[in-house]
Amino acid sequence: MPIRHADAQWEGTLKEGNGYLKLESGVYAGPYTWAGRFADGRGTNPEELLGAAHASCYTMFLSAILTRNNVPPTRIDTRASVHLGDGPTITRIELDVEAEVPGVDEESFQAYAQEAKEKCPVSKALAAVEEIVVNAKLVG
Repeated sequence: MPIRHADAQWEGTLKEGNGYLKLESGVYAGPYTWAGRFADGRGTNPEELLGAAHASCYTMFLSAILTRNNVPPTRIDTRASVHLGDGPTITRIELDVEAEVPGVDEESFQAYAQEAKEKCPVSKALAAVEEIVVNAKLVG
C-alpha cells in the first residue's frame, strides 16, 4: 500500500501567524490560520481537513460493503461535522449520509452504514474521539 504525504508550514505566533499546507497529490495547497480554525477567518483548518478525510473514507468503505453484498449504490453523499470542544479536543463527529441504493432494505442499509463507521480506516484512526455518529438515510 502506498504512503501518502501532506506538508504544513507555520510562521509566527499562534494567533497572529499563518500557515500554508499542501497535499502531495497537488489537488490542494493553501493557507490555514488561527482565525480559520477558531473564528470565521480565511483558510482551512485541521478539523475541516479531518472531516473531508473521514467523509471520503467512510463513503468509499460503505460503497465497498454495499457492492460486496450485491446491492451496489447509485450514489452516496456524506457530510462530516467535526465538533471542536474545550482543550481544544475533537469531541464529536457526525456523518450525515444520504444514499441511493436500489434493492436494499432499510434494516440492511442501517447495518451496512454502521459497519462502515466501525471499519473505515479513518474511523479506526479516530478511536479517541468521544463520539462518532452516523445518520444514514436511503433516498431515491
